[in-house]
Amino acid sequence: MALQGWEVKSLRAGKANISDSYILLRDGEAYLFGATFQPLSVASSHVVCDPTRNRKLLLNQRELDSLYGRVNREGYTVVALSLYWKNAWCKLKIGVARGKKQHDKREDVKNREWQLDKARIMKNAHR
Repeated sequence: MALQGWEVKSLRAGKANISDSYILLRDGEAYLFGATFQPLSVASSHVVCDPTRNRKLLLNQRELDSLYGRVNREGYTVVALSLYWKNAWCKLKIGVARGKKQHDKREDVKNREWQLDKARIMKNAHR
């Protein structure tokens, strides 16, 4: 990832959040959207800190071609899985995932409602 100085300090302090982030492939490059790097209070005052700016991912051409090939299929997207340090380099583990179909969502709702009903039945059975 291409980071600014204050972002590296924030990352080392554990102030990064990639839970709602995703990767967008545009113009032959990959960008991280939605990641939040909270600036530290001791950061320099002359630097403008934008916690949610888009960050360029430094991938080689073979990796980009592989991602483009997978994402061009219907329903696939690239998401950020984890953020870690390897020696002095900040690495971002990414994965290609498929979104849920509508029937999958209905199944999850059905299971969640059954868990609530089951808990209610068990609670009343012990009385």
